[in-house]
Amino acid sequence: MTHAAQVDTGAVPASDTQEKSRAPISRPMIGVGFLLVVLSYMVNAMDRQVFPPLLPNIRAEYGFSLEQGGLLATNFTLGMALAGLPAGYLLDRFRRKTVLLASIVIYSLGTMATPLATGFADMTLYRVVSGFGEGMQSAAIFAAIGAFFAHRRGLAFGIIGVGYSIGVFIAPLIGVQLMSTHGTWHSPFYLFGAAGLLIAAACLFLVKAGLTEHSAEKVASTKTYEYMPASAYNRNTVALAVHSVIGGVVLYGFLGLYPTYLITSLHYTAGQAALAMSCLGFGGMTAVFGGWLGDRFNQRNLLILSLLAVSAISVCIYQTQVGVGMQCVFAFFMGAFGLGFIYPNTNSAIQRAVRPTQIGRASGLFVTSYYGPAAFSGLLFATLVDSFGWSGAGLLQVTILPLVGVAALAFVRTSQFNNAVR
Repeated sequence: MTHAAQVDTGAVPASDTQEKSRAPISRPMIGVGFLLVVLSYMVNAMDRQVFPPLLPNIRAEYGFSLEQGGLLATNFTLGMALAGLPAGYLLDRFRRKTVLLASIVIYSLGTMATPLATGFADMTLYRVVSGFGEGMQSAAIFAAIGAFFAHRRGLAFGIIGVGYSIGVFIAPLIGVQLMSTHGTWHSPFYLFGAAGLLIAAACLFLVKAGLTEHSAEKVASTKTYEYMPASAYNRNTVALAVHSVIGGVVLYGFLGLYPTYLITSLHYTAGQAALAMSCLGFGGMTAVFGGWLGDRFNQRNLLILSLLAVSAISVCIYQTQVGVGMQCVFAFFMGAFGLGFIYPNTNSAIQRAVRPTQIGRASGLFVTSYYGPAAFSGLLFATLVDSFGWSGAGLLQVTILPLVGVAALAFVRTSQFNNAVR
């Protein structure tokens, strides 16, 4: 996971004149910077996932319908999608650290503004603004880390995924506890937003340009990529983008309304639903293992197996009436395959499907394809619940839909990835 002591720290080139030598970055500073990047993504996850377990209380206060609640639970991903392709374009031309810092500030302010909403319209706006910042950050982080750890990209993304999963794990527990302590759902949003601003300040001083501005092309300068398509938008990236669309709709539809399903259908308490959500985040901590596997085995086959596992687990969650303990077990495995295997390997596979100079655009494509349709996944799930009930909605969106992703992955050719052995 670490480079040799001398690491080229030149900024990502906008022109040849920007390719000049910089002072090397030490291994301790690599570790500190990478840790702060992981922590910033953990706060990103906390901002996203504190909303679903508090949604029943938010709906009660504002009088939102289930469809409105479902849309609010996932519409922040619309902001992420809007940020994806523009951020990818900018990241190939400007400093990634600047994009990273700005993005953290944007989503933190959006999170802190959420409790100030007076109704559905302005709460939607605050959620989308927060998502826009989160999308910028995702593109910046994965472009920077994907370039720096080019040979261990899957493992690096897996470690970042662990940070995300820790955020998913602790956000529901902290959010519900703070709501119970203060008698309002507002306080978690203020706390998590403030935490993001503190992380941004720390990143300003401690995340060095040598980590964020590294060029992936230099890491493997002896390789030739003539066997790869010249365009960043090729057969592999298009197929992986279709798979990303499916993955986003499945996972965010599930994440957005899972606590509501547990509380309204299975009659769990808010605390029990938060525990199940935390187990889902705990399962996502297997991302290190999932990313490690993706570096060593065929990523297409690994993603296919993971989608099939999500379908099987969905049957257990929505078609059986089990107790809290077993529901937590199912949530753990859903987190393991959804967050721990599918997310990091889809992200790294898209970057491997393009030439090293194009990873910024690949990162933006992933963010847009994964999070764009996911913005409406909660609304879709709620609509299906109204028509077919929870079991029918789960069957259609979380059990059958992943099979479409499997079909898309059949078109992927890993022999044209930039890490393929020639």
